[in-house]
Amino acid sequence: MRSATVERNTAETKITLSLELDGSGKRAIDTQLPFFTHMLEAFARHGLYDLELFARGDVEVDGHHIVEDVGLVLGDAYAQALGDKHGICRYGECTVPMDETLAQAVVDFSGRPNLQWRVEPGALAGKWVGGFDAELAHEFFQAFVNRCQCNLHLRLHYGDNAHHILEALWKAFARATSDAARLDPRVHGVPSTKGTLTK
Repeated sequence: MRSATVERNTAETKITLSLELDGSGKRAIDTQLPFFTHMLEAFARHGLYDLELFARGDVEVDGHHIVEDVGLVLGDAYAQALGDKHGICRYGECTVPMDETLAQAVVDFSGRPNLQWRVEPGALAGKWVGGFDAELAHEFFQAFVNRCQCNLHLRLHYGDNAHHILEALWKAFARATSDAARLDPRVHGVPSTKGTLTK
């Protein structure tokens, strides 16, 4: 069972998250931010992850803390569930269309954190979707990368509608990470010439 449960309790947020990598898309998610919850449900459904998440935070101030901290906790859980990374495919890529939008995610569970956010500033700057500040998506993905210790390249090829852009990015992220985390019976040990993906 490649799974993990992580808790985070600070003065700003309280979060409990359980993740099963080899799931079926079952989910029970409550973040206080309906659109953010919707994106995480899409992540679980399209990545075929079983995900339980309960998050509470100072959303009356701003959504920043809870979005970033959920990214941290999900990154921690993902790294723990991957373990030593023996037998994984390591790399994953997915390009997702959504109406007028085309978004791409490419991931490498390399053990090195690097986010390449290739989304033109004007695509999301100052835009809100269902009470969610669209610019917070970057904070979520940066937090995930920092804790999961992976390379993640997110690129918006084109798109006009902020809802479509965010949803396409999250779905591409789900499929790319799922493919990269998949166990390949042909892989013996760690898929790296240096023999480790954790140092």
